[in-house]
Amino acid sequence: MYSHPCTATALLACALLAGGPAQAGDAEASAAAWRATSRLGYGPSATTAAAAQADAQAWALQQLDAAFDASQRAPSIPAVLADFNQPANQLAAGYHAERQARRMARADDRAPKADNFSREMQQSAAAWRLMACSDPALEPPLLARLTEFWFNHLNVFAGKGAVRPFVGHYAVNVIRAHALGRFEDMLLASARHPAMLLYLDQAQSNARGLNENYARELMELHTLGVNAGYSQNDVRELARILTGWTVGLPQGQAFRFAERLHDQGDKLLLGRTFTADGQREGEEAIRMLARHPATAQRIAQRLAETFVADSPPRALTDRLAASFTRTQGDIRAVMYTLLDSPEFWRAENTLFKTPLDFACSALTAGGGVQDRRDIPLTLGFLAQAGQPMHGWQTPDGYKTDAATWLAPEALTRRADYAMALGGRMAEPLYLQPYLSSASRERIAREAPAIRTGLMLASPDFMRK
Repeated sequence: MYSHPCTATALLACALLAGGPAQAGDAEASAAAWRATSRLGYGPSATTAAAAQADAQAWALQQLDAAFDASQRAPSIPAVLADFNQPANQLAAGYHAERQARRMARADDRAPKADNFSREMQQSAAAWRLMACSDPALEPPLLARLTEFWFNHLNVFAGKGAVRPFVGHYAVNVIRAHALGRFEDMLLASARHPAMLLYLDQAQSNARGLNENYARELMELHTLGVNAGYSQNDVRELARILTGWTVGLPQGQAFRFAERLHDQGDKLLLGRTFTADGQREGEEAIRMLARHPATAQRIAQRLAETFVADSPPRALTDRLAASFTRTQGDIRAVMYTLLDSPEFWRAENTLFKTPLDFACSALTAGGGVQDRRDIPLTLGFLAQAGQPMHGWQTPDGYKTDAATWLAPEALTRRADYAMALGGRMAEPLYLQPYLSSASRERIAREAPAIRTGLMLASPDFMRK
């Protein structure tokens, strides 16, 4: 047992460790609505709860259409934050100017102080992502959820060198734009984006100085999986195929293919010969990897782990993989197969919220970001909870399973965040049908001023 300044919060948090998965009320409709809204978004809001409660499966399929339609349009980004999504070449020029200013400042104390261009771009992107995940009027919940999923699958780390100013542009124009399209199109967009080129050192790879980092992670994490049977020589051959894919930041070029840096020899990748064909050579290799049966299985497994259960049934992942293969990686079609599956709706297939899940769902309960203090409060919580926005250093992305995130110290941090955020929110009474009778009774005995925080810290709210 651990202590907490709010006894009721500690008791509710401890219930997660002591008991099994909480039920979203007694009614089957409430349980289905909670499952749909919490997994295809970040929980019910005052505006979405009624429709999901009336017919959860119909609501889920509507979300799929709404998310796809929105992904084909530019996002709604408040003007004060919008600079992070300026054209990538402008971001490249801004980063280069920032570096030049810093060099001048180091060389001459009288030089103007360098601005914080890169940090401001990353902070604006993080703020927008919190707004997008918590306000259905700003972004369809499922599109925000899939943007998180695919960003995690094709992870980049803002703390590495020149990556920082590009992470928001990457999230919007690579991940969000392709989140329900064809997987190979998203993979190609990622491969050509400066955030990925810089993060995994592809920008440094050339015929005379080969860097295998991106080629290795492209096969091991982004597509085939580590046990797919490829060899170290395949990694090297893929790296040779991709030589010349680089950036030109001093020239304001976010991506460029440099023919003079490209390996002009023949290459043999997974039994297929690639002859010198410039940039098209790499594009064909990436499409081949995206369409591989092992990639279908890997994507199916990760989707099922995120949306259904930490250890999903093999029958489900096989059906998802078959849908992926049949449609040449049409993510919308694969998601339809997932939502139409009985496994998605079965109560025994439980999931626990990650810190980002929890933060976005808590913000959603309050109607989105309502106070400018909500953003630094939430970003601070995420950093303390082990899931800082754009902050995972290695390319494997954050874990999503309960074993990673369900621990007493972590629950205490969630309770602290819930109480701080809840103190600025009106009590979300519409959430009561989704709480167990024990949670409702326990909360009702407390002072009205802390009931919202207790609701957000309840064991029921931690599940999805």
